[in-house]
Amino acid sequence: MMQRLSSATTTTTTRSALLRYGGGALRRDVLAPISSSHLAAKSQAGENDTKAARWFSIMSSDRSTFDSSNLKRDLFFGKRYESTAAESSSSAAAERYEYQAEVSRLMDLIVNSLYSNKEVFLRELISNASDALDKLRFLSVTEPGLLKEAVDFDIRIQADKDNGIISITDTGIGMTRQELVDCLGTIAQSGTAKFLKALKDSKDAGGDNNLIGQFGVGFYSAFLVSDRVVVSTKSPKSDKQYVWEGEANASSYTISEETDPEKLIPRGTRLTLYLKRDDKGFAHPERIEKLVKNYSQFVSFPIYTWQEKGYTKEVEVDEDTAEDKKDDQDDKTEKKKKTKTVVERYWDWELTNDTQPIWLRNPKEVTKEEYNEFYKKTFNEYLEPLASSHFTTEGEVEFRSILYVPAFAPSGKDDIINPKTKNIRLFVKRVFISDDFDGELFPRYLSFVKGVVDSNDLPLNVSREILQESRIVRIMRKRLVRKAFDMILGISMSENKEDYEKFWENFGKHLKLGCIEDRENHKRIAPLLRFFSSQSDEELISLDEYVENMKPDQKDIYYIAADSVTSAKNTPFLEKIAEKDLEVLFLVDPIDEVAIQNLKSYKEKNFVDISKEDLDLGDKNEEKEKEMKQEFGQTCDWIKKRLGDKVASVQISNRLSSSPCVLVSGKFGWSANMERLMKAQSMGDASSLEFMRSRRVFEINPDHSIIRNLDDAFKTNPDDEDALRAIDLLYDAALVSSGFTPDNPAQLGGKIYEMMGMALTGKWSTPGQFQSTVTQPHTPETLEAEVVEPTEAGGQK
Repeated sequence: MMQRLSSATTTTTTRSALLRYGGGALRRDVLAPISSSHLAAKSQAGENDTKAARWFSIMSSDRSTFDSSNLKRDLFFGKRYESTAAESSSSAAAERYEYQAEVSRLMDLIVNSLYSNKEVFLRELISNASDALDKLRFLSVTEPGLLKEAVDFDIRIQADKDNGIISITDTGIGMTRQELVDCLGTIAQSGTAKFLKALKDSKDAGGDNNLIGQFGVGFYSAFLVSDRVVVSTKSPKSDKQYVWEGEANASSYTISEETDPEKLIPRGTRLTLYLKRDDKGFAHPERIEKLVKNYSQFVSFPIYTWQEKGYTKEVEVDEDTAEDKKDDQDDKTEKKKKTKTVVERYWDWELTNDTQPIWLRNPKEVTKEEYNEFYKKTFNEYLEPLASSHFTTEGEVEFRSILYVPAFAPSGKDDIINPKTKNIRLFVKRVFISDDFDGELFPRYLSFVKGVVDSNDLPLNVSREILQESRIVRIMRKRLVRKAFDMILGISMSENKEDYEKFWENFGKHLKLGCIEDRENHKRIAPLLRFFSSQSDEELISLDEYVENMKPDQKDIYYIAADSVTSAKNTPFLEKIAEKDLEVLFLVDPIDEVAIQNLKSYKEKNFVDISKEDLDLGDKNEEKEKEMKQEFGQTCDWIKKRLGDKVASVQISNRLSSSPCVLVSGKFGWSANMERLMKAQSMGDASSLEFMRSRRVFEINPDHSIIRNLDDAFKTNPDDEDALRAIDLLYDAALVSSGFTPDNPAQLGGKIYEMMGMALTGKWSTPGQFQSTVTQPHTPETLEAEVVEPTEAGGQK
């Protein structure tokens, strides 16, 4: 429905005003469809035709009074103008309407669509109670009379699990009858927001406040779990106590005066929630206590919950039979009475929250033991953290935080590639908001960092469960990441090296993932990386240590990727480099190679893969290279012709000293290690694998005897089958020694067995056995000579 705000009285002045602001301010593209609909629907009524024509006449007349700013303003605020027929040229008075919310539909949205988790109702209601206490505390400074009732500032929650009723009572400012109408009778009107605005407009606005509410819908979260809500409130400004009552599916509410003496309260507000059938589990005292500790642990006022308690006492036990009693009377002897221990149950108020958060205290006043105890309690850990950082950020974004680095990574619980973590607990004005984030506060590679963040002005959605994307959140994220890196750097520089070894063992992969995902922080990540090397294959070294050990004329940082340190140590790519005493990093983790490729350089030193073509070791001799190319150029072409598409080219190697050949990757192709990893991918692309494989380069060592023999074979008989088969076997051997996987392992095995047979034939046989085996089919006379000659030689007849 729309509510009519003005009458339809018409005057010449009003008509003129409509021409200026109502009619003249309407655009042709806005009114044309309206006029067409009027003409189509009521074409039979001449009077209505006249009205439609006058709509168009308004558009065409008085162009000088067109005001686009009024149009934009009126359309934005949802104002509607209706025109009536006029006898004169001026328009009739417009009737103004305002949008009215359909209360039942709006309540349905709040209850069923606004909050993702029902249990937040208690957080919202406790926050409202805390705001009421804060308002009273603030106002009582200038109006001491508000505290005439000597009542403590607290919040009390009582649950009746048998009847499914929860009662929340605060001793705050309370509400008058009119405030009940204004605050609870108007959805989305926040009393706290109005109070803050009044503070801002007053001269006392400089005072700090801890008011939480801002949207005006928190109270209605009670209907998430309740069929009916009763609010009984007493304001110190009023002599009467009033009761507000509403139901979940109703569009109205009632307000009455409290007349029952047993229900009167000295000051404040009592909310009574009558839970729905499916939500009566919330009325268990243990559930209430858990929710308070999770969401409202650090509200600045004490929260008491009604809990069942017990104490032990000794009671007498009478186990004597009638005959025993008779004997006792006859003997007139006294026996010591038997007792047993029983637990006496009773109900009482118990303080549930800790009103002083550790992060609000001065870091100089908090001991390491207190930090560790808070960490264990908050995150259910039993081991102390490796490091902690307590800091306050001021300026454009203000927040307080405590961050921790755990001692161990969770086993099998959190995957490194899972962006969602439960490790950062976000508070707004000490009220817990959420710990379910998707990379808003921390990137996923730092998801192992645990901690709390408390801010007063974070942009939240209406349900106060989700961070809105904003510049403030981005700035906060940057500062949190920076502090996390400072904390990790502190561990790496600690005198106790075991701490960082423990950290690297558990979270090293996370930092390597950061090299891939976070280019902005490469300078912070790189000093924290650790690798094995050709000169330190048992102890990890940092990139700083590598740079310090570099040769004076060394320009690059060399690395080789392999599946283990043993494979890396025995690769043929290291031969010349080892002779020059150059250090090579061993990348033995599957993620290492991609991380280093994304890092690209460190301290202006480029990372160079020694298994790629065009390796420059800083000792190029152009004259010698030219001579070698002239001498072995045609041999290289001959080998390339034999290998065909298996290799991109055949070149003279400058990295080999003892091996005859090696298979290197193209400058932009995959290394052997990367090819192995890509093959293992379940979603690997076969076409890209084939393309990268075609970039292999076959390098030969011209100083090796096998290559020189092949060179001779090319010069004497390039079509010799043995020579061509030797090239094939040489390629297969280089394939394996360089870390690649042969396409046909069985064929390679057959070639090796054949070569072994040729090399081993007769190697360990006696001369007689060898000759007998070899010459018997061809020269049978030799056999007689072999029988006779030894007899003659021995001198025996």
